[in-house]
Amino acid sequence: MGANFIDETKIIVKAGDGGDGAVSFRREKFIEFGGPDGGNGGKGGDVILRGNQMLNTLLDHRYKRHFIASNGKNGRGSNCSGASGDDLYIDLPLGTEVYSEFGGNFICDIMTDKQEVIIASGGAGGAGNINFKTSINQAPRKAKPGRKTEEMGLLLKLKVLSNVGLIGLPNAGKSTFLSSITSARPKIAPYPFTTLQPHLGVAYCGHKELVIADIPGLIEGASDGIGLGDRFLKHIERCQILLHVIDVEEDVEKSYKSVRHELETFNHDLLVKPSVVLLNKIDTVSDDVIKAKRHALANYVDEENLFCCSSAIPHSLENVVQRLFALYYAVTS
Repeated sequence: MGANFIDETKIIVKAGDGGDGAVSFRREKFIEFGGPDGGNGGKGGDVILRGNQMLNTLLDHRYKRHFIASNGKNGRGSNCSGASGDDLYIDLPLGTEVYSEFGGNFICDIMTDKQEVIIASGGAGGAGNINFKTSINQAPRKAKPGRKTEEMGLLLKLKVLSNVGLIGLPNAGKSTFLSSITSARPKIAPYPFTTLQPHLGVAYCGHKELVIADIPGLIEGASDGIGLGDRFLKHIERCQILLHVIDVEEDVEKSYKSVRHELETFNHDLLVKPSVVLLNKIDTVSDDVIKAKRHALANYVDEENLFCCSSAIPHSLENVVQRLFALYYAVTS
C-alpha cells in the first residue's frame, strides 16, 4: 500500500457531555426567601461527519484518531442556562463508508460534497432547580446533572468514486493510458505493481467529463488477498464502467479470463457492469498479430466494445475515449 494513500482506518469519536443544572435561589433586597432560579445546563456538542470533495484519502485520520466535541456549560443562577457545546465536524472524502468498529455494522455512506451526518449526539443539559418547584416544595434543592456520552469506535472505508475503472494485469499499460488521456501523472515503469494506489484522472469531451481511476493490477488470487489483494477490488464496485486493458503481447484470452475470474470471485455483480476491452501497446507488434489477438477475444467481447490502442497512435486513444463517453452517458441517462 502506498504511504500516501490510506483507504481504511479507525477513529474514536465522543460527543460533548451535557452541562449540569444549577441549584440557586434569588437574593433580592427586602425579599427574605427568594425562589429557585437555577438554570439548565447546555447541550453537549454533536460529532458530525461531513463530505469534502477536496479530500482524496483518509490520511488525515491516520495520525489523529480521537475526536471529542466540547461539553455544554453548567447552568447558573438568575435562570441563566449554560451555553451549548460547539459541534465538531470531521471532513471525509467522498466515497467513505462508515461502520461501527465493533460488530462491523454499516452506519452511513458519505457520497456528496457537504453532506452531513450526525454520528454522535451531544448529551442533553441537566435541569436546574427552577424546574422542580411545586406547590408543596417551593424551594427545591435538587438539580439534574447533564447526560454523559460514551466514546464510539468507527471504521472508515474509502472506495474511490469514479465513472470508469481501469482494470487489468500488472504492467498492462493502464497508467500510461491514463496519463495520455488525462492530466493524471501516475508512476510508470516497465515492471509489475508500479501502481500501488488508485490514481484518478479526468478526461474531457466538449463540456462533458469522465473521472477515470487506475486500479492497481490484479493477479490470480487477488480476490483472496494475494498480491496487492482484494482491498483494491472494492474500489471497482463504485465504477459505472470498466475498461479492461490487456497487453497485446500477452496471451490475451488467458489475461481476459484471469481478471474476469477475480472479479467474479470477489463480487459476481461486477461482471454485469458495462465494460470495454482495450488491446494495448499495438505499436510493438505486427498487424497480423493484432488481428489474431482481436479474433481470440471475439467470443467474449462485442465488436463495438473491443479496441486497439497505443499511446504512440493518438487517434486510437480518441476512439476508445469517445466510446467510454457514449457508453457512460447511455448508462446514466
